Amino acid sequence: MHKAGFVNIVGNPNAGKSTLMNQLVGERLSIITSKAQTTRHRIMGIVNGENFQIIYSDTPGILKPKYKLQEGMMQFVGSALADADVLLFVVDLTDDELPDEHAFNKIKNAQVPVFVVLNKTDAVKEERVNERSEFWKKELPSGIQFRLSALKGDYLDKLLEAIINTLPEHPAYYPKDELTDKPERFFVAEIVREKILELYSQEIPYAVEVVVEDFKESETIIKIRAIIFCERETQKGILLGHQGKAIKKMGTAARLAMETFLQKKVFLDLHIKVDKQWRSSERELKRFGYLQ
Repeated sequence: MHKAGFVNIVGNPNAGKSTLMNQLVGERLSIITSKAQTTRHRIMGIVNGENFQIIYSDTPGILKPKYKLQEGMMQFVGSALADADVLLFVVDLTDDELPDEHAFNKIKNAQVPVFVVLNKTDAVKEERVNERSEFWKKELPSGIQFRLSALKGDYLDKLLEAIINTLPEHPAYYPKDELTDKPERFFVAEIVREKILELYSQEIPYAVEVVVEDFKESETIIKIRAIIFCERETQKGILLGHQGKAIKKMGTAARLAMETFLQKKVFLDLHIKVDKQWRSSERELKRFGYLQ
């Protein structure tokens, strides 16, 4: 008997979804920073065993969209809610905020098992864990609760065991040696965006998009040309920094992370372009993969 299925991770921004995904997959596939809304796409990570295949999906944090980019992000959440075999609803124990009502109603009415992951047990007292546990029992009475710390990897074994037990019987959806459905170019762009999130403040990380225009691999080196799109000339100036020092520092950090990820020397060529409408332009968002 072989089991396989889609285990889709949803929840509020900054609940720890990406940290949980990376722990479950055993690879860093999703951006992790202390800033909210860092995941913009639906990212799949595949875990294979002899008798099972789990296809995890990390998704953007649930929110009420304010502009077209966020509309596209919420479409990824919608697809994850629609095609799940198991839903992992991740709850931040330090946060009292309920998800957007429309999405939360879909979670409540899901026709598949919902695992309520009470995350960040390492950050709160036992009393708080028990209090939020009772709250979520009332909000999602059919949900099966798991208490854990995704950051520390505590108690993940119980969650994994429950996931495997719950998966339907099915042949593998993907070849057994695949780790993700995304190409290397995608992760290269995500690494640049991750370093921007880490090294720049305020609105800069949210106003940029990264596109890999060229990815040429030889035996000894991978040559990568990437474009950072921002919305204003002032943002371009901040990204560059005085005498180009900021982008040089960020580019070095990104290149080193790419070399670790790709296991090869990387030459990284970064450029910045101003596109005032990219977050609200349907044409641009389609080009960047946010809209169909």
